[in-house]
Amino acid sequence: MERIQQWFQDYPLMQSIIKYVAIVVFVLLCIQFIRRFLKRNIENVSVRYKSQKGIEVLGYFVLAFVTILYFTGSIKDFTLTLGLLSAGLAFTLQELILSIAGSVYIFIVKVYGPGDRIEINGIRGDVIDVDSIYTTMMEIGQWVESDNYTGRIVKLSNAFVFKGPVYNYSKDFPFIWDEFNLPIRYGSDIELAKSIIIEIATNILSEYTQASREQWTEVVSKYYIEDAMVEPTLAITLTDNWVKFNLRYIVDYKKRRFTKHLLHDAIRKQIEATNGKVVLASTTIELIKIPEIKIDNSNTTKQ
Repeated sequence: MERIQQWFQDYPLMQSIIKYVAIVVFVLLCIQFIRRFLKRNIENVSVRYKSQKGIEVLGYFVLAFVTILYFTGSIKDFTLTLGLLSAGLAFTLQELILSIAGSVYIFIVKVYGPGDRIEINGIRGDVIDVDSIYTTMMEIGQWVESDNYTGRIVKLSNAFVFKGPVYNYSKDFPFIWDEFNLPIRYGSDIELAKSIIIEIATNILSEYTQASREQWTEVVSKYYIEDAMVEPTLAITLTDNWVKFNLRYIVDYKKRRFTKHLLHDAIRKQIEATNGKVVLASTTIELIKIPEIKIDNSNTTKQ
């Protein structure tokens, strides 16, 4: 024991470092203990996640405060030390500092949060975690058609919120407009086709239409934006090959693919039930009669 005390007296810097490490370990253990306590005792997923993140951020602030206070020895030097530290790290840790600033911006402005579907830096996915440096997303799209998960988990620096647009599919208005085209053959009963498509769209999309109408009213009152039609709309275009029916409708951002499947399947069944009054068109090639070619052999010279 005396040797240890003597060693500490001979090396006061090591003694100071060991004490600081002990304090840091103690604070980190306290953070982990509180996080586990909250995880076990809070049932609501959203509240549990936010409380754990709050404790984590608070712990980092405590560590920063303790570090500055420990090495300066006085709170009077807090501003000066913080300024010198920021200047020294600004050049070498620009990306890290920007990421931390981005995380603060995300939490304060509420650009997005866990559960939101976003597109940022060309990557689309559902946000599953936001920490002090990275945003973690479950990727959608890429080689998988429509808005299905690819299975890849993507970690993206929070600094990208300052470097480009952030597309949020769910903030304030959790619906999107979608559309598809149906080719109807010329000679079909166009009015019957129109009534079939509108009736099916209205029935299948009634829940989304009603819910989105209420949400859109709140969006219009909050932002400087014109009112929009949320009911299904049908536009007709005459082309060289068929009559193009364009159906535009509103749908939950997470159910776009499944809803399109329901619409296509129901429309197909109703069109088939018209017994030829309405026919879906397809690309066809018409072969015209090749003119006959007559060869006169009367003038050929025999050898």
